[in-house]
Amino acid sequence: MNNVTVGKIEVRNVNIYYGKFRAVKNVSISIPDKKITALIGPSGCGKSTLLRSLNRMNDLIPGSHMEGSITFHEIDIYEKSVDPVEVRRHIGMVFQKANPFPRSIYENVAWGARINGFQYRLGHPSMDEWVEICLRKAALWDEVKDKLRSSGLSLSGGQQQRLCIARAIATRPEVILMDEPASALDPIATLRIEELMRELAEEFAIVVVTHNMQQAARVSDFTAFLTMEEDRSGILVEYGKTPQIFTNPVDSRTEGYITGRFG
Repeated sequence: MNNVTVGKIEVRNVNIYYGKFRAVKNVSISIPDKKITALIGPSGCGKSTLLRSLNRMNDLIPGSHMEGSITFHEIDIYEKSVDPVEVRRHIGMVFQKANPFPRSIYENVAWGARINGFQYRLGHPSMDEWVEICLRKAALWDEVKDKLRSSGLSLSGGQQQRLCIARAIATRPEVILMDEPASALDPIATLRIEELMRELAEEFAIVVVTHNMQQAARVSDFTAFLTMEEDRSGILVEYGKTPQIFTNPVDSRTEGYITGRFG
């Protein structure tokens, strides 16, 4: 397995359970900084479960628990002394379905800043400036600058997803997790999200779950292929640089999935 050396996030021997069912089995992976890591594999193999474990979103699911370690800046984020809300400020999340708040475009972004304790300080951006910065980073400013007080729900699906990305950026994260961020979008909006991901990777570590093999091949630097064992537990089969995974995979199961022979 072609693991990346020291990562932004280190996942070691992770098992994730829903009650007695083990959804993810013995996964170890290194998430590099300022790169895009794609998680691919058949439905039900634990991709989204693994993704949500990276910022403790699974904590919100009754009966779920994790064994192993996930470290961020060499701190185990599952230590009892670690506040999961603080974890999520540093490791943001963009969901499959765009979920802007039923408030103005401006307030959607400003809320993200406020929960991070935003306070104006001399020499730092004002809230208005920070909202603009985040919308620009999400490639949305030029489309919404004249209607910041309009509802975020008035935007198109692709614009709503970029607004959610701007909201995530507003907390000043170091990592952005994306769970099928373009699955509900048309091809043009999907391409814009993919272009945006490449731009964001210059500043953030990005981990994306996708069922779209072409998308994974286009946008990611590293790819992890997961599949299911007979007991339905998700396992990591292979992890490496995306060109190698897609053109010269080590494991026949990876080749079978990528070529469409199974999964």
